[in-house]
Amino acid sequence: MIELFRKNNLQCSKNTTKRYSTSFSLGVRLLGKAYRDHIYSIYGFVRYADEIVDTFFDYQQDELLKEFREETYKAIDRGISLNPIIDSFQRTVSQCGIETELIDAFLDSMEMDLRHEIYDTKLLEKYIYGSAEVVGLMCLRVFYSNEPEKYEELVYPARKLGEAFQKVNFLRDAQDDFENKGRVYFKNIDFRNFTPEAKVQIENDIQFDFDEAFKGIVKLKTQARLGVYLAYRYYLNLFERIKNAPPEEILKKRFSVPNHKKGVLMFKASVRNVMGIF
Repeated sequence: MIELFRKNNLQCSKNTTKRYSTSFSLGVRLLGKAYRDHIYSIYGFVRYADEIVDTFFDYQQDELLKEFREETYKAIDRGISLNPIIDSFQRTVSQCGIETELIDAFLDSMEMDLRHEIYDTKLLEKYIYGSAEVVGLMCLRVFYSNEPEKYEELVYPARKLGEAFQKVNFLRDAQDDFENKGRVYFKNIDFRNFTPEAKVQIENDIQFDFDEAFKGIVKLKTQARLGVYLAYRYYLNLFERIKNAPPEEILKKRFSVPNHKKGVLMFKASVRNVMGIF
């Protein structure tokens, strides 16, 4: 019956991924079968933690996050949890050798969202590393759990991909973060007076991250490359939509990629992958 328990818990992670992110779900489906369940488990875990700090404002967020952290570490030590999301995650941690340092950094960044409203350069680097870069490193560990040299070779571009994704998210979610939550992730940026020059400066920084990340994507093993490449293309398309918008639009809408465009991106990514054209 333990296998039924595990399967049920994993299904919770899968359902969480599919309900919260159709684009991420598409990417997972294009990964090699051996990796999919682990990536679902990672996404479910980070999504639940993110919900605590970004959604549960009517509850004791400090206590909820503290309990979530404690249960995570207990589950890793015990090898089991009655929380289905955490149980699936701890299985992936154990089977793929995900380092505690990555988990610590992620949960620390979630806690930062409860503490810091305006981030200076040092805090921003710490936040992006924990909230995005380490998630990419967790996934990279899944892909190369038994290939330490290859993992180390791809650490830098994996971090850059997570950094690019997070910075795009900052611009995409600026309206909610700034107006509803009082968060400003870019130092010295006044979204009430967001100039074209300031926008271009941020965009140039993001483009550099995308360019560095792409150098690693092309080196990924075949079973992992297509899913990651699709996520890259999706965010790059989202980034282009933000770049083409005037600065004043950033606080007026949440940018997204239409579903029909996601389908086109998936088709093109698949063709390029088969043909080896990158």
